[in-house]
Amino acid sequence: MPDGRKSSVLVGFAALGIFWGAWGAALPAVQRRSEATDAELGLALFLVGLGALVSMRATGVVMDRVGPRLTPISVAIFGLVGILPGLAGSPVELYAFSLLVGAASGAMDVAINADAVRWEVDTGRSILNLAHACFSVGVVVASLATGLLRWGGASAPLVFAFAGAVVLLAALAMREPAREQWQPPEGVRPRFIERFPGWLLLIGGLGALAFWIEGAWQDWGAVYLERELDASPAASALAPALFAAAMAGGRLSVHRLARPGGERTVLVAGAAIAGAGSALAAIAPSAPIALAGIVVAGAGCSVCAPTIVSLAGHAAGAHERATVVGSVTTLMYLGFLVGPAAVGGFAELATLAASLGAVGALGFLLSILFAVVRLPGRAR
Repeated sequence: MPDGRKSSVLVGFAALGIFWGAWGAALPAVQRRSEATDAELGLALFLVGLGALVSMRATGVVMDRVGPRLTPISVAIFGLVGILPGLAGSPVELYAFSLLVGAASGAMDVAINADAVRWEVDTGRSILNLAHACFSVGVVVASLATGLLRWGGASAPLVFAFAGAVVLLAALAMREPAREQWQPPEGVRPRFIERFPGWLLLIGGLGALAFWIEGAWQDWGAVYLERELDASPAASALAPALFAAAMAGGRLSVHRLARPGGERTVLVAGAAIAGAGSALAAIAPSAPIALAGIVVAGAGCSVCAPTIVSLAGHAAGAHERATVVGSVTTLMYLGFLVGPAAVGGFAELATLAASLGAVGALGFLLSILFAVVRLPGRAR
């Protein structure tokens, strides 16, 4: 049932985006309810990423053993755990809940990406850019909806109860495609602790640089507009929303226009566009021009992650495909952990504009690397 599997993949990505869109928009309410300082909230955000890193490869290894029936289970667990951040009444509770949310999100992330790669391999068609576009659309929709809920007086527990319920409904919708008969492919099963092959380290590291750019603008875009360009809070809030919308548009465009075999072109062009947009935003004399640059940067870097995941999944043998997806995703997520922190550290030494200008240079460097490195071929 390829159509059912395709719908299941898209539903999973949309649900993940809806949760994280609600998360970003509700963080001020979470901070107030937990009475966390800025430093304590920063630690909680770091623990989200750490939890994801811990669970991602492990999820891939388990999935290579039990098959796609793991996916709706991981989605349901994330839906249940996703309610917890709204209930945090202290920084310590927020730390614990953030770690659990990160681990559950990482598991779901790997499961739905592995399902998407398996669908591509089975059908010979592309879906990962479309799937990641569904994630980005979910982020935008949930961000706006959460803003309306908070404007109407909704509390943090209510917002996360809604978000968790949406994810749980997605898990129910994904049960039927996951029931299809699955036989473990022949081959030596991957282990939890195992050396990464060189090609996987290479493209995972390049993916981490792409996530560095993405995380920098997601976390610092609004701060940059308000602090450096004297934008109003309403105008600065457009930065993450427009960035996510541009990512959705970029991914949809590549899904419609790109063809199998054109991955290098997509990666080179995407990184170069991300670099150009970042540079424009960093030197912009006004908020509207900076927003235009942020939109261009979002459209460019949006296509890197799904293309890299697709390359890694296609290069893996059938017996280790989910493990490879989990491994490359783990490496890429290091960019989310390191990138925003590095931007803040460099901003302390120079200025935030200069730090974000360096992000633009990183985009151009990444484009050159994509042009010259040897990308993995498809497994036979």
